[in-house]
Amino acid sequence: MTGAKLGAIVTSCLVIMYVALLSNTAIALLQSGDSLSVLMGGLLLAFPVLAIWSIITEFIFGIKVEKLGKQLQSENRWPEFHFELRPSGRPVRASADSEFERFREGAMNAPEDWRSWFILGLAYDAASDRPRARASMRKAIRLYRGTSG
Repeated sequence: MTGAKLGAIVTSCLVIMYVALLSNTAIALLQSGDSLSVLMGGLLLAFPVLAIWSIITEFIFGIKVEKLGKQLQSENRWPEFHFELRPSGRPVRASADSEFERFREGAMNAPEDWRSWFILGLAYDAASDRPRARASMRKAIRLYRGTSG
């Protein structure tokens, strides 16, 4: 198990524990009978539902991305990035940006290929652009679903 997976599991367990405590407080407020307390209790119940929904959707997203990554590796199509690296091992931003352009062109030239969007997502991630990386990964997942039935 990777450190990222372990971190996600530990964080999720802590959030679930917090949700349980928050739900307990919400239920106590709902049972108080005071209209303001009942309103606050109802609103507090929305937070646990949102937290659990967020955890589930993030885990599903992670599982799908991992599945596509494994398929790309099994096809020997995992991209090679030629980044200038910092001592920490992370790419230098300017180097990642220039490398990113190569993969962006690949996605634009093959807009229906999930592999090109997945690889673009990896390049965005390397360039520290997480919102675009996640959007590219979501598009790769949608395209993969469309091609695999």
